[in-house]
Amino acid sequence: MNCETIKQNVGIRTVLESFNIFPVKENRKTAFYFALDREEKIPSLSVDFVKNKAFDFGTGKSYDVISIVQQMNQCSVSDALKYLSAFVFSSQNEFLDTEVKAQFDYKVLEIKEIEHPALLQYLKSRKVFEQKHLVSEIHYELNEKKYFGINFQNDSGGFEIRNPYSKICLGKKDITFIQSEQNANNEIVIFEGFFDYLTFRNLEKSDNPTFDFLILNSTAMLFKAEERLKKYETISLFLDNDANGKSVKARIQNQYKNVEDCSLIYHDFKDLNEWFCEKEANTLSP
Repeated sequence: MNCETIKQNVGIRTVLESFNIFPVKENRKTAFYFALDREEKIPSLSVDFVKNKAFDFGTGKSYDVISIVQQMNQCSVSDALKYLSAFVFSSQNEFLDTEVKAQFDYKVLEIKEIEHPALLQYLKSRKVFEQKHLVSEIHYELNEKKYFGINFQNDSGGFEIRNPYSKICLGKKDITFIQSEQNANNEIVIFEGFFDYLTFRNLEKSDNPTFDFLILNSTAMLFKAEERLKKYETISLFLDNDANGKSVKARIQNQYKNVEDCSLIYHDFKDLNEWFCEKEANTLSP
């Protein structure tokens, strides 16, 4: 794996999101972020999603995905490449599975029902233990080290993996579309991540949902679903209450009719799962 391969195939938006850095202002091709190396009130970091590069107008410094990781982690190029090896996707580029496996050193060792005590406890802490049948336990090898986590499959066969300490994707990054046979109302419900989807299913308490689901797995993946969303009479949004989530919400509201913003339910919280965890904790308190 070399620097040029990483620069061409790892999306800059995804790398910034991995550090919880989201745009203050954005359009389809560019965005402004706050600087990476200092606090400021007016965003000065200009990001070009097409060129996959960033420029800081305050310092005159240019960034690519490697130098962003170096800046945030204060690490060498070699360590930055190891960090980026988990991000084997881009919102602008598509790979074949064979190309991904050839370029990035990872191997899926086992996928099974969730049994590991640490993962079961993690699901309990996120208040979605009852939905463990909707996810799986994955064991994998990355850069010659073995890991495990909770796996949620996306539509390109990629593995969206979470555990208490990490959040990565192996294989192609993509959305996850779940179609219901009971969808008489022609409605779709949209989430950013699968923990919010699991939370919704917990709240719904039904094994036969009456609408379709779309889990973006990254807001950068919205373009994958834009054509499909045109057919729905109702679009319900359960997006995060941060700058990135609000930006995607505005984009969807501008493009489609009959869009319902359900984030008002959890307006004081980051996302649906955080709100639900607090709600459950308060319910159990004496």
